[in-house]
Amino acid sequence: MNTALASAPASVSRRTLLKGIPATGLVLAIGLPWTGSAQEPQKYGGDGMPHGLRDSPLVFVSIAPDGIVRIVCHRGEMGQGVRTSLPKIVADELEADWKRVRVVQAEGNEERYGNQDTDGSRSTRHWFEPLRRSGAAARQMLEQAAAERWKVPVSEVEARNHEVVHKPSGRKLGYGALAVAAAKLDVPTNLKLKDPSRFRYIGKTDTFLTDGQAIVTGKTQYGIDTRLPGMVYAVIARPPVLGGKVKSVDTSEAEKVPGVLKIFQLEGTPPPSEFQPVGGVVVVGKDTWAAIKARRALKIEWDDGPHGSYDSEAFRGEIEQAVLKPGGKVVRNDGDAMAALASAAKRVEADYYVPHYAHASMECPAAVARIQGGACEVWAPTQSPQAARDRLAKRLGLAEDKVTVNVTLLGGGFGRKSKQDFVLEAALVSKEMGGQPVKLTWTREDDLHNDYFHAVSAQHVEAGLDANGKVVAWLQRTSEPTIISIFAPDPKQLAPFELGLGLVGLPYAIPNVRIENPATTAHTRIGWLRSVNNIQHAFASQSFVAEIAHALGKDHKDYLLELLGPDRQIDPGKIGEGWNHGESPQRYPINTGRLRQVVLKATQEAGWGRKLPAGQGLGLAAHYSFVSYIAAVVHVEISPKGDIVIPRVDVAVDCGPSVNPDRVRSQMEGACIMGLSQAVLSEVTFKNGRAQQDNFHQFEVARMNMAPKKIVVHILPSTWDVPLGGVGEPGVPVIAPALMNAIHAATGKRVRSLPLRSQLTPPV
Repeated sequence: MNTALASAPASVSRRTLLKGIPATGLVLAIGLPWTGSAQEPQKYGGDGMPHGLRDSPLVFVSIAPDGIVRIVCHRGEMGQGVRTSLPKIVADELEADWKRVRVVQAEGNEERYGNQDTDGSRSTRHWFEPLRRSGAAARQMLEQAAAERWKVPVSEVEARNHEVVHKPSGRKLGYGALAVAAAKLDVPTNLKLKDPSRFRYIGKTDTFLTDGQAIVTGKTQYGIDTRLPGMVYAVIARPPVLGGKVKSVDTSEAEKVPGVLKIFQLEGTPPPSEFQPVGGVVVVGKDTWAAIKARRALKIEWDDGPHGSYDSEAFRGEIEQAVLKPGGKVVRNDGDAMAALASAAKRVEADYYVPHYAHASMECPAAVARIQGGACEVWAPTQSPQAARDRLAKRLGLAEDKVTVNVTLLGGGFGRKSKQDFVLEAALVSKEMGGQPVKLTWTREDDLHNDYFHAVSAQHVEAGLDANGKVVAWLQRTSEPTIISIFAPDPKQLAPFELGLGLVGLPYAIPNVRIENPATTAHTRIGWLRSVNNIQHAFASQSFVAEIAHALGKDHKDYLLELLGPDRQIDPGKIGEGWNHGESPQRYPINTGRLRQVVLKATQEAGWGRKLPAGQGLGLAAHYSFVSYIAAVVHVEISPKGDIVIPRVDVAVDCGPSVNPDRVRSQMEGACIMGLSQAVLSEVTFKNGRAQQDNFHQFEVARMNMAPKKIVVHILPSTWDVPLGGVGEPGVPVIAPALMNAIHAATGKRVRSLPLRSQLTPPV
């Protein structure tokens, strides 16, 4: 039986709830400025998120009589290593022996654990300090308990590697022997955090990944693996068009399929449907295959609604025309860019296009739900369990304490699984089945047809140069549907947080900058996908800098550094970037010196400037996102047939100090593969409102033959007085522009439209 250092709710004396923003306001919370009262200081980081932070050992730590320490991970594990990184922080301050640490996955309970949104590259960034405090408090409680047991001053005892030592006598007590007494003590407020020089796990590379062995041996249980006694299985035929609904359905043939138990219609929520199910026809069977076969036999006539004519190719033409015209909403306006362009000695301009992308996590959305005894329990691979709990309670008419959301491992997420529609679907089907446990499974086709798609975008960029080749004016127009369209009726412009993702924060030393956002309508569900709007914004700006350098006959790296200007710290608010990733502009200014250093590191390690054989080239891109600084150099070989080989990618990252350097590297490596997929292969297109891609034979991702032969990640050294940056997402945006710049260096061909696909064939 565990001795409870985790038996009581945490003190929340230093945290307050995010007043004025409802618990349903995930995006609102990141899209709007602080809405607390004028008397309250503005909050940033984790404190500014709904339900803020918790830092009590009574929440995160328990110690059993045998000394086993259990540390709660309240964030979702989807391959980023959070179930290792966060417990390491607690274990280090606790002076625990990592071999005797077990990780416990928290259920969705934001009141207890604080904000649980596993997104925004902020799990470690936000929770580093609170979890240090939790571990330190537990350590001091153990030391106090030992001192009282020995009747000695607490100054004479010290926790060392899972036991407390009386320094004068050498007596020792294990954590298990002290846990009961320690749990009865008050949580100390005079915390003594370790000096970083004494960290045992934080910043080290020799800690085993918590789930690593289970993952590589196939023993890991993901959400889709959940089984319950008496469970039935369901799939749903969803409207193929945003806002569509069932006009009529003939179930007669489907009902003949062996194993079918029930077929019924699920009421949907018309746009803006937020995270609510879109409805359709549910088929429940004794197994998933029976349900799928029956779904195929359904004869459904759909009312497609207002988006039934959506054609992504025609829409591309619309937004490409929109960015050529002035008159869009001005979202940054330094100096007089239009006048400076008009009087410039030379002008360079270019247009860029990025298509819709799907998340396409290897594990499709799936959830298990059971309703019994006036309570609902679900098992789901969700990035946002507390939001799922909130919406389940509302949709089922239950008190929130009657809803339990068990978080399973996620087989990938990339932002898709922060939306709870699939969890709600499972619960609603269970309710229809009298509370029977139900597994709701999305097929790959369901996933690609009904995703929250990454926004398609068109961008037009112009630069005015003086007689010396210096950029004196920068004009950028971007047209892309907004994520807010899933929350509000027909919004036309990007939200502040979308503008802050690599657009208005342009860090160059240019006196005249004008950025416009023409109005655009969303015709599909739009959602955040790993790196979100940074993907298109970095592709345009980082390709364009290379184009300017080429137009001037200058080296790209040298010209990029010239554009950055002198090293300085930019207050994001003074250039119209009021969101700043939710972080304090004083603590997290845009630091051009740090951006310069990653450029220098990546280019140095890649051998920038060396002579390469014909058909080979190096391409560079650098970008600031999620308060981290990343640069990448891609080395590419183009065959005579136009095929691509990538011998090496160098990625330099400055994310401040690294809690888990191994995971930083793996995040950059994964981001590189995902960025290559987006750059070369991946795309979702629409005809008659319907996604045209069904599976991975059409929505292609990078395979082994495309993967770089070598990805080298260079983590820039930092000190612990520098605040942490994000690492989950910032590696993606630099890859596509770096690759296209490399292709230009190798072939002279400039690619401005993603994906690349066959743009190099016929042979270049």
